[in-house]
Amino acid sequence: DAKATVSSAALPGLGKVFRAEVVLAVPVARLHQELFERIEQMPQWNPTLSRVKVLQRIGTDTLVTHEVTTPSPGNLVGQRDFVSVRHRGRRETAVYLVGTATHVEPLPLQEGCIRAESRLSCIVLQPLAEDPGCTRFTWLLSMDLKASATMLLGGWIPASVVNHVLPQSQADFIKHLCQHLSATACP
Repeated sequence: DAKATVSSAALPGLGKVFRAEVVLAVPVARLHQELFERIEQMPQWNPTLSRVKVLQRIGTDTLVTHEVTTPSPGNLVGQRDFVSVRHRGRRETAVYLVGTATHVEPLPLQEGCIRAESRLSCIVLQPLAEDPGCTRFTWLLSMDLKASATMLLGGWIPASVVNHVLPQSQADFIKHLCQHLSATACP
């Protein structure tokens, strides 16, 4: 089972950026397909998402998406939704999946959700030189979870909570992705 290493750095203009890195025994093309082509199927294998919908396709390499997290009891952060623009690019053998919040597609606020914003999500998929059937998966993530006015903590999410939740969500996503890929491995 692949275990991600997660680190962080504070960057001017972005705030805290978390970096998750892991080597997966899956080819780049398969990961690219799951994370971009089949993005609407993510809630089938990622229990932290209740819905992912492509709102708009801009050419073949750009999507506007709406994602809704699942409500979970005891969740310190609460249910969130995101409207994001996602773009894919390729450079040599690497595939880049980049996303950020957008307001280009107006979408009403969802009942019981707080509209959070992805400042930056960048996934780099690189085949290993020594084994092209394996992929180095690197994910940079910076989010503004937005404060909940109904939270018991006076409406603010302490940095310590965000600093725990975001890297944990990256590790959980990678764990669910690995479970999905091993359950549906191509012959």
